[in-house]
Amino acid sequence: MRSQRSNVLISALFVVLGGPGIVLVYVPWWITRFRVPPQEPRAQIAVAAGLVLFGLIPLFESIARFVRVGRGTLVPAAPTRHLVVSGLYRYVRNPMYAGVVASLAGETILFRSEGLFLFLASAWLAMHLFVCFYEEPALTRQHPQEYLLYRLHVPRWLPRPTPWRGMGP
Repeated sequence: MRSQRSNVLISALFVVLGGPGIVLVYVPWWITRFRVPPQEPRAQIAVAAGLVLFGLIPLFESIARFVRVGRGTLVPAAPTRHLVVSGLYRYVRNPMYAGVVASLAGETILFRSEGLFLFLASAWLAMHLFVCFYEEPALTRQHPQEYLLYRLHVPRWLPRPTPWRGMGP
């Protein structure tokens, strides 16, 4: 059984070296070299930066929630032991992925990159397919009744206007 400290370390390494780091840092750098076009309007920079920062909130909130509440990690090979249905997960089933998409959209606006836009579209499609064909079936097997109830009340991508209060942590 992993300790909470090792779950934090595994999740942090996954964010930096795995999925989120690859999607939000390494590939955008490879496509854009993080060059903001000259004469970029300040309002556009502000909107883009706001989207990037707004999108990071669910990512970091999910790390903490998966470790504390779920007693696991973000890594599919070391999943949570408990179904996480609290915090932002009361509004939408995939807040972390939605946050990554928002941050990547902010980067796309900031760098005005067609290549990054194509990557954004393909990254969202890859996340959607991963959720539909791996994550949801796995959660259904691990938590059959709980996850079915959760799926009935909390949407996959677009948040509910009010938090769902159907289950505990």
